[in-house]
Amino acid sequence: MLQNGQQVHQNLQTGQVPQAMNHGGHEMFDVHEVLAGAINTMNLYKLLGGHIQDTELRDIHNRQYQFIQEEYNLTLQCFQTGQPPAKRTEPYMMKENNDFIFGMTPMPPSKPIQNVNEISDQHVAAAMLNALKGSASMKTMAAAETTNPVVRRVIAASIPNCLEMAYEVSLYQNKHHYYQVPQLATQDMQQILNGFAPAQGMPMQEQMNMNNNMH
Repeated sequence: MLQNGQQVHQNLQTGQVPQAMNHGGHEMFDVHEVLAGAINTMNLYKLLGGHIQDTELRDIHNRQYQFIQEEYNLTLQCFQTGQPPAKRTEPYMMKENNDFIFGMTPMPPSKPIQNVNEISDQHVAAAMLNALKGSASMKTMAAAETTNPVVRRVIAASIPNCLEMAYEVSLYQNKHHYYQVPQLATQDMQQILNGFAPAQGMPMQEQMNMNNNMH
């Protein structure tokens, strides 16, 4: 409902709800988790940044940090005001190509480090990937529970960005054999690939209407 040019919502107990308070209970808790998660991710990037040795990983790290920070600010702004943010959310554009290397090469067994001096580019990339995958999952759950249309759009638009950043990190890891991708035997892959057939037919109501028209 519009009132004086402003969107007004109704609460069955308290009456009119101003746009800034256009948030459901689940939304409040879930967006709180999204914002706190973004802060945790940025803090993690800051903590790990000083341990990066590879210039390519540092470039990925810096670009992603800036993007996550801007997305956080946009989400916070529309969450606090209930209004569209000052600028539209932009898609994250990675620099890595999409060429995964398949197959396994011998690597030392993974184990916990004993002190911070052992933190390597491999550890940094793994922590970045885990944080981004967690953010994508958290934002997906939050978007499904968000009632404010602006907040929902901003969070929903940020999910592909989390996936794109995670994909970029995994490609970097793969190139350096940190993230290895085994494949099934060709025969097994073919059996799975060909294990489905296209769907056919039409909805029941549409079929009934067609049958009625034929009489």
